[in-house]
Amino acid sequence: MVNLTRIYTRTGDEGTTALGDFSRTAKTDVRLQAYADANEANAVIGVAIATGGLTDEIVATLTRVQNDLFDLGADLSTPLQADPEYPPLRVKQAWVDELEADCDHYLTQVDKLRSFILPGGTAGSAHLHHATTVVRRAERSAWAAREVYGTEVADERGTGGVNPLTTTYLNRLSDLLFILARVANLEIGGDVLWQPGGGREERPDRSAR
Repeated sequence: MVNLTRIYTRTGDEGTTALGDFSRTAKTDVRLQAYADANEANAVIGVAIATGGLTDEIVATLTRVQNDLFDLGADLSTPLQADPEYPPLRVKQAWVDELEADCDHYLTQVDKLRSFILPGGTAGSAHLHHATTVVRRAERSAWAAREVYGTEVADERGTGGVNPLTTTYLNRLSDLLFILARVANLEIGGDVLWQPGGGREERPDRSAR
């Protein structure tokens, strides 16, 4: 159980912050950037839910995802260790499988995509498009952390790496959020389609492909 008795601690006033294993790192650390971006994505999803207009099924899916993103942040903030005394939260393959199943389920509700689409339409859809872009940034940040720290457990040579399933989860989540943004626009008849040249040029005919 989390028990927050005071929000400010002053421990970060020198430009460092605590990781999940109680070690400290710079606030500019790529590992911190990764879980900060995941936290931002969670906030945008929260706005999408609070805005309303989404189906109960989508809200339930997004609420599960929000909980997952908190766990993913905890994972990214805790370097991989061999046999920790208190095993930390880690993203699991089953979570990725759930996202893929969600993608398959919701994809049956929308038409085949034959053009780029614009973020917009309903407020819920617009916020989900925003969440998609933030999750994609979080994935890039997590990959940057993997490039610096690797994916191995800690040893005498240095800090532990990053769980590779975090990047996989974020990749699938961006796909799901994009699909959900499309589903959220079904109530207005479907996607807001891209118009080449802002409508000043004829849209390419891809119907034969």
